[in-house]
Amino acid sequence: MTGPLSAVDEVVELCSDLIRIDTSNTGDPETVTGEKEAAEYVAGKLTEVGYEVEVLDSGAPGRSNVFCRLKGADPERGALLVHGHLDVVPAEPSEWSVHPFSGAVQDGYVWGRGAVDMKDMVAMTIAVARQFKREGYVPPRDIVFAFVADEEAGGSYGCQWLVEHRPDLFEGVTEAVGEVGGFSLTLGQDRRVYLIESAEKSMAWMRLRAKGRPGHGSFLHDENAVTVLSEAVARLGNHRFPLVMTDTVRAFADQIRELTGMEFPDEDIEGAFAKLGPVARMVGATVRDTANPTMLNAGYKANVIPSTAEAVVDCRVLPGRRDAFLREVDELLGPDVEREWIQDLPALETEFEGPLVEAMAAALRTEDPEARTVPYMLSGGTDAKSFVQLGIRCFGFAPLRLPPDLDFASLFHGIDERVPVDALEFGAKVLDRFLRTA
Repeated sequence: MTGPLSAVDEVVELCSDLIRIDTSNTGDPETVTGEKEAAEYVAGKLTEVGYEVEVLDSGAPGRSNVFCRLKGADPERGALLVHGHLDVVPAEPSEWSVHPFSGAVQDGYVWGRGAVDMKDMVAMTIAVARQFKREGYVPPRDIVFAFVADEEAGGSYGCQWLVEHRPDLFEGVTEAVGEVGGFSLTLGQDRRVYLIESAEKSMAWMRLRAKGRPGHGSFLHDENAVTVLSEAVARLGNHRFPLVMTDTVRAFADQIRELTGMEFPDEDIEGAFAKLGPVARMVGATVRDTANPTMLNAGYKANVIPSTAEAVVDCRVLPGRRDAFLREVDELLGPDVEREWIQDLPALETEFEGPLVEAMAAALRTEDPEARTVPYMLSGGTDAKSFVQLGIRCFGFAPLRLPPDLDFASLFHGIDERVPVDALEFGAKVLDRFLRTA
């Protein structure tokens, strides 16, 4: 006689189902697809086991979000938010080994867009939430489950809107876990550390604009907006911002040194990080601010000098560096280039200590007795940037035990994105244990 389904029994199927729902977020509200369908799927899975679910659109039709709350034993304790986003970046099927929205389960992996960013964590969360409800389990404190829209475009139609217009959904929440953390990094001799995200650089997208005198393309011309903008963009794109060791990055380096004996000298910290393998792309970008030009737009005809030229720059700024960063940017751009923010979400950093951090470590050790947890800073951004505005302390904790040779960092927004089946099952077990003790 078999017992009720557990989180481990369901998590792979849930992840595959979610991937098959194409929730591509182009950044253009007119062409975004699938978020409503995904929200309805999630709501159905939660309602099926007895949750009272709220589904609401955030700022535009079809930008759907799902919320439910599992009451805890101690209503006086601050609630814990477990959050994930339902949207994914687009994918070109011709570039993939399998169709990116097939959700194929083969060769020991679940394949498809969102497998690691972040329908794996969404599947783990749904699986554990369903198990708790089937068991009639009461956690130590309230748990708020949130599945939101529009993270891949900054959250204007997702968590930003929700924080501004529906803060009641997060009433009593003091701490949160979401992406990108809890995954393993193997450091020789099968020694695994699990990186917990406790800090993020800011996400600031800047539009630059230069104005000049329009004219015929065949004339001599000394007020060309395209030239002015291009020179400023090149200066900014080629600039190397100063090296800054934040508390989180310093703690990461210190703990890796303690475990491996590897040295992280300040004069060559980037070279030292490079020795960590593929994960170096994540941590290596957290010792400097960056400003990468990503878009250029000017002109409408080959023989017409335009009056304006524009560019977009993706800026990622370390905690505590915003004012100094802007001073450097203004000096590099000069007086003839205007700038404005089209997205401006803050950096965040919290101490890597306390009962929640201890609960993460204990849950990981239950499934991997050799596990060691270390803090790290994410060079990108997550929905935590919005939640911190409500005073919520945020971490990235989507636990996965990964094969030592898997280039995990390359799978985020990459071709052939996939997650190991056994890593998903491991994550469901760890998340289950964590939420019972957090």
